[in-house]
Amino acid sequence: MRRLSDRELEALLDDIESDRVERKSTFGGSVSTRARQAICAFANDLPNHNEPGVLFIGANDDGQPSELEITDQLLLSLADMKTDGNILPLPVLSVEKRILKKAEMAVVTVMPSDMPPVKYDGRMWIRTGPRRAIANEQEERVLIEKRRYKNLPFDIYPVPSAQISDLSKVIFENEYLPAAFAADVLETNGRTYEERLASCKMIVSPDDTTPTLLGLLAIGQNPQDFLPGAYVQFLRIDGTELENPVLDEESVGGALVQMLRRTEEKLRSHNRTSVDISSAATHRMGVPYPAPALQQILYNAVLHRSYERTNAPVRVYWFNDRIEINSPGGPYGNVTRENFGNPGITDYRNPNVGAVLKTFGFIQAFGRGIATARSEMRKNGNPEPEFDVSQSAVACILRGNV
Repeated sequence: MRRLSDRELEALLDDIESDRVERKSTFGGSVSTRARQAICAFANDLPNHNEPGVLFIGANDDGQPSELEITDQLLLSLADMKTDGNILPLPVLSVEKRILKKAEMAVVTVMPSDMPPVKYDGRMWIRTGPRRAIANEQEERVLIEKRRYKNLPFDIYPVPSAQISDLSKVIFENEYLPAAFAADVLETNGRTYEERLASCKMIVSPDDTTPTLLGLLAIGQNPQDFLPGAYVQFLRIDGTELENPVLDEESVGGALVQMLRRTEEKLRSHNRTSVDISSAATHRMGVPYPAPALQQILYNAVLHRSYERTNAPVRVYWFNDRIEINSPGGPYGNVTRENFGNPGITDYRNPNVGAVLKTFGFIQAFGRGIATARSEMRKNGNPEPEFDVSQSAVACILRGNV
């Protein structure tokens, strides 16, 4: 992503009518909400500038400095707008402190999205000139058409052998839409079923109703008909080696919600609570593995796995002394074998799958799954998770606390 020069930024500050610029004198109160709306609008890039939009914090409406102190905490708060999950799909942006017009300013540079429409809090914000508003039906259609000409990630590739009838209208209308869009937006929605599916990237466009990989994974009647490896293989093994007897096994399929919920049920059923009545005056209850850690590693395995050129499932093998969760596909993008699991290092092979998991409530924020798992394991008295990272898979080993 290109870094704008001081001269370019000051020109944008002086261009009061530009639809690529938003200025805020501070970042308190309701300003954070309006800032997120601006980021969403810049990412949607309705005028099709194909140039970054810029949010200035510490600038008055006339482009002059407001003399706001730019602290590290302010910069962290601005950076958090990228990963807190309120703007979906995740925007590409940078946050930095710059000296402009002889004063400190925070500069948020937002790249146009390859995957519009982008939503903030269930609403699609756009900007034309000085106007920032929620996209109407025609503007939304323009945004959908824009993404047909972009270099799309694999998770919204069309699946030519699938048909719109392979998607569940019940799941889409009763579960996904109410979670994805604000209630007032749904109440005034006059869009057709096909337009709503296209807006959510479940099909290619209103005119081309071919389901995408995302559509099949999120609301497919039976995604495994088209994606044979898109399931979780669960084994409970009575021992510490694969050749030991199997106590329980299941291939857990279905759309993402059903697959994750059923896998979590399996994990809960084997994560039996123990009661300690001898080591303290009052009894203590505990589990071999903290549920939040199991959930985070499972969600990461499903989110970050490769769905391309592999029929391998996510494997969850529960041994007597450990749980191994194996995700097909090695590290992706900015993540390497060397920096895997380091704080702040993350990238998304399947960004739209991530947005669906956030919409359904499996993910609260992005980039924090491993950190959460480590923290929960420590609090429960377990060793920290171990990771075996190769070019073809990522395996996580969780060891029990006894």
